[in-house]
Amino acid sequence: MDLLRSLPIGLYLEKPVTWLHKLDPRVKLVWLSSFLLSPLLANHGWRIGLVVALLFLTFSGGIPKRVWQKQMVWLMTLSSLIFIITLISPDGYAIDYQPRLPESEIEIPPPSSYQYILLDTNFITVTRRSLDLGIRISCIIFTLIYSTNLFLLTTAPEEITAGLEDLMSPLRRLKLPITEIILTLTLSLRFIPLVLEEIQNLVRSVRTRAINWKKLGLRRTIQVWLMVVEKFLFNLLMRADQIATAMEIRGFTSPNRHKVQWHDLRFSWFDWVAFIGIFIFWWGRLTLGNLKSFI
Repeated sequence: MDLLRSLPIGLYLEKPVTWLHKLDPRVKLVWLSSFLLSPLLANHGWRIGLVVALLFLTFSGGIPKRVWQKQMVWLMTLSSLIFIITLISPDGYAIDYQPRLPESEIEIPPPSSYQYILLDTNFITVTRRSLDLGIRISCIIFTLIYSTNLFLLTTAPEEITAGLEDLMSPLRRLKLPITEIILTLTLSLRFIPLVLEEIQNLVRSVRTRAINWKKLGLRRTIQVWLMVVEKFLFNLLMRADQIATAMEIRGFTSPNRHKVQWHDLRFSWFDWVAFIGIFIFWWGRLTLGNLKSFI
């Protein structure tokens, strides 16, 4: 069980350097925001197109298969399960209304090809609303998780904080502590792998002792896991104290006085092409994404 390799949270792929790595972090932040916001109030064609676009970026970016295969399989499985559960669940519209007029006075509409119930068996009922909700929820979950994963995979924590600090610089006029916020974010991103490492070490230590959980019983099992959690919190606090001590030894006083240039932000022609692509992306969202759904 290697959490540092199986979980994508806060991890950065240093090599190989793909064209996604070379993009300016500010451009990638705007693209990430576009992927997160554009599925809202969009049709199903646009949502499915975003999923296909993320898969295309992964394959065209040259990211090794060993990096994205496990995460993509788990995420595809999760999205598929959510789609199936939502598809066969009641849609909430199965309500019988009592007609207010006698049957002789009710106007019967002419027959049409429209059918609200798409599949009706003894065990499963699929309606247009359940299919609509299934596609909507599964696509949004995949887009939200995988777009963020792809961003963290191809962007170093220092680049993320440098890009956020540059984009949030206008807020300095409101006297907001932007530098302090960015420093806290940088330390948080650096601390995530340490948390995963501590969890991994504690789980391995428990497994190597070959504890017979059935003989312990419920009460002793809870006591053992409480001891593990206590050790985990103690190790995290010790790591945090070591980081604070290292910063004090290096003469760190405040982010404004002891400013460290994490990353040199430079716009290249490739970044300008990607930035122009954002406008094309939103033009497609406002035109194609608002068309009538196929359901």
